[in-house]
Amino acid sequence: MVLVSAASVGALGGNAQAAPGPGGGPVTAGPDGAAATPATPAAIRARVDALYRRAETATQQYDGARQQVGAARAAVDGLQDELARKTARLDTTRDTLGAVAAAQYRSGTLDPTLQLALSSSPETYLAQAGALDRIGDRQAAALSRLAGERRDIEQTRTEANGRLAALKAAQGRLADRKRTVQSALHAAQALLASLTPAQRAAVDASDGSGGTARHSGGAATRGTSRARLDADPAPSARAARAVAFAYRAIGRPYVWGATGPGAYDCSGLTQAAWKAAGVSLPRTTYTQINAGTRVPRSALRPGDLVFFYSGVSHVGIYIGHGEMIHAPHPGAAVRIAPISEMPFAGATRPA
Repeated sequence: MVLVSAASVGALGGNAQAAPGPGGGPVTAGPDGAAATPATPAAIRARVDALYRRAETATQQYDGARQQVGAARAAVDGLQDELARKTARLDTTRDTLGAVAAAQYRSGTLDPTLQLALSSSPETYLAQAGALDRIGDRQAAALSRLAGERRDIEQTRTEANGRLAALKAAQGRLADRKRTVQSALHAAQALLASLTPAQRAAVDASDGSGGTARHSGGAATRGTSRARLDADPAPSARAARAVAFAYRAIGRPYVWGATGPGAYDCSGLTQAAWKAAGVSLPRTTYTQINAGTRVPRSALRPGDLVFFYSGVSHVGIYIGHGEMIHAPHPGAAVRIAPISEMPFAGATRPA
């Protein structure tokens, strides 16, 4: 799917092109290049929304990849610390054996097995288990410990290398998702920038709220923090706290990858709202939908998470009366919207 501004090429689902119209805005053109009628605000809005959906899908993948990077980095750091501790224990064991060896050397009785254990390749000494009978219990225990510590270090080093490879792969996915998000957002911004002021105003108006927060039961301006008086009761105290948090977030900007407190993406908002209620949610939409109890649309209660689109790429927090609070897309603030404005994909009740 390629979308265009006055300076780019493409159209949803086809090979049409866009060119500047008489007023400077984009017009669609047929496959033969013949100019068609200027795009309507609704058509432009649909193109922009499609780009935003593409960006949001990539944003959720970005959020997941970033989480994987964090987990892999923590695992690598932990294994490296563990490796350092095990190496220190190995050095202590070798020091102990070295002291014994020094004493035997001074007396001229250095055991061949001990010589082998202190050599550059001591692991093979275990094949000569009978030799352990010729040294004391202390030496045998130290030698056995030395071999075990060496094996343990090698296993830890192998695991650390595997985790490091996983970290590099996750970092690559993170960079890919970031480029996808930025590409889609750049295309949307370029398309909007190609519009005349009048066209831009019409497109913004077709966004449902003109870029400001709204409420079907009355004005809910930027920064509104109180629920409507006739709101449906939340099913639990935790759900009520999550909803209250979402109301206080109204007016905060959408920023992809953000989890607050100054800005949010869609799943960042729902995660933060339920965190304020004492419930830990996973980071992405496609993991949040499996956190809690699934509920049908007919049984929605305030605090429920409502998901949209076939790829479960968007989420909001239900507040009753068919409405939700959500972080819509770049350029729009957290706001109240009807859940009917997007294709419903499912809902879950975290607590």
